[in-house]
Order: sequence, then C-alpha cells, then structure tokens
Amino acid sequence: MRRNTALAICLALPLALAACGTPQERCIDRNTSEYRTISALLAEVEGNLARGYSWQERQVVRTRFEQCRRVYRDRNGQQHVSTYGCWRDYVDSERYRVPIDPAAETRKRDGLEARQAALTRGARAAVSACREAFPEEA
Repeated sequence: MRRNTALAICLALPLALAACGTPQERCIDRNTSEYRTISALLAEVEGNLARGYSWQERQVVRTRFEQCRRVYRDRNGQQHVSTYGCWRDYVDSERYRVPIDPAAETRKRDGLEARQAALTRGARAAVSACREAFPEEA
C-alpha cells in the first residue's frame, strides 16, 4: 500500500507544480496545447520514419517469488507476524517494435506538417496576447 501511495504522490506532483505556474505560463499552456500536441506527434512520426519501425507497449503479467507476511493471534490474543515465501503476480510494461508502412507514415507526416503550419500563426498570436495580458515581473 505504501508503494501505491508514493506512486500517486509522485504522479500528482508534476500536476500540482503545473498548476502553480505564473498566470502568463498558464495562459500560454492553455492556448497552445493543440500546437504542442501536433508537434509531439510530428516528432514521433519523424522518429518512426528514421528508425523504420514504431514502438508499442503492452501489459504483461509476470510472477515473482516474494516474502509474504501473515498476522495471527495466539491463545492470549497477542498478535504475531510470520513470514513465508509466496508467488505474487505483477503487471509489467513491455515495449516492442511494430513495422510501419513508410508511405502511410510519410502521408501522416505531411498532414501533421500542414496542420502545424496552420496552427503556428495562431499559437504565436496567443503567446504574444498572453505576454501582453500577463507581463512578467522582473
């Protein structure tokens, strides 16, 4: 249980820090999210074309031997902990290569480049408007 709590805190921390950005940063993030998404997709497609394959992930259930604990009470009501070896399942992420169709990836790249070019002017206008509305203090 402690591991899950620590994982939740670690995952929530970047979100909390993002919410603490300056008003200008929040405005820019809000108004350029589609542009940043298209740019990330374009970088992924270009990487796929350069490598000749793409990466996929799948969840794999594996088993490992661990020390398990059992709490029991004796005749006097005292709690005792005993340990024993047991097999536990856990889920692991596994990356694997997937072949791509270079022609389809090229068409996808061309479409993303066109969409990025269309969004560039709007993103620049949004950034300048956010900088005017929320000037940074020196």
